[in-house]
Amino acid sequence: MTTQAPIAAGRLQAFVTAAFVKAGVPGADAGLVADTLVQADLWGHQSHGVLRLGWYLARLRSGVMAAVTAPELVVDAGAVAVLDGRDGIGQVLTARAAREAVARAKAHGVGAVAVRNSGHFGTAMYFTRMAAREGCVAFLSTNSSPAMAPWGGRRKAVGSNPWSIAAPAGQHPAMMLDIANTGVARGKIYLARNKGLPIPLGWALDASGAPTTDPAAAIAGIILPMAGHKGYAISVMMDMLSGVLTGSAFGTRVNGPYVPDRVSGAGHFMFALDITRFMPLDEFGARMERLIADLKSVPPAQGFDEVFYPGELEARHETENRRAGLLLPEDTLADLERIGMGLGLELPF
Repeated sequence: MTTQAPIAAGRLQAFVTAAFVKAGVPGADAGLVADTLVQADLWGHQSHGVLRLGWYLARLRSGVMAAVTAPELVVDAGAVAVLDGRDGIGQVLTARAAREAVARAKAHGVGAVAVRNSGHFGTAMYFTRMAAREGCVAFLSTNSSPAMAPWGGRRKAVGSNPWSIAAPAGQHPAMMLDIANTGVARGKIYLARNKGLPIPLGWALDASGAPTTDPAAAIAGIILPMAGHKGYAISVMMDMLSGVLTGSAFGTRVNGPYVPDRVSGAGHFMFALDITRFMPLDEFGARMERLIADLKSVPPAQGFDEVFYPGELEARHETENRRAGLLLPEDTLADLERIGMGLGLELPF
């Protein structure tokens, strides 16, 4: 269920920012994290939106996530950098990594930034879009707490380990991919639980290994990989980039944002390519416009109204949600009300 009164994105962002400030997060960092959460809701990805505010605040209260993010640049080698996040806020660290990657790409053609000892950063394409807006093609991977079993196994040992690619698209909104390697992002299962809805068969197994439509049983059980063994293999490779290569935790050593009292240990890997080292930016934009035109010229299949390019639906959702306001699930609203009352904040609805 959703509220009948849409919430203006600006009011929601101000509330979330104030909640983080009350938790000791500096104002600029609080505003950034709030923007990432509200942006996910604007894009239509409520699984990664303000639903997660309570999780982050619990981690700040327990001290496993530092309110003041103070990363250390431990490798500074031209096109390559390594940031030690010192258990700071994942969004703040990843925004720093995106800026570092772009700056190094502008100087060297490519910028590669590894982040260790970070935390969950929300929606990956928020950060790859930052680079796309600066004329770069960007890639970002992260690892996460175990969600699926290795292919052929029956115990959780591999994270969903999401990744994103983004690029400017000429006159169109950026082309963006953001996917987990499970058949569905774990946040969507939490969202289904909050809405009191079943999940489709094929998303997960319960703890005994039986298929389930119960989101609570799925959370306690195993989420299935996308595309069978392919999703498993891709996820392991993203952990190699995000955890092993960065010097951060990996595999079963990573803890998720919904665990309030354990250090995350998440790692991220980002690189940016300066498009102008390959061709003029206008030429690249024109070529992207032709690619998009080719995709959208394909006649829609039965049950579809049109063909979309990656990132187009999110851009449309954002335009509409900024105009009409956001509708949030009742459980999310109840959680925001609990947080607001506990912190003495005026509610945005």
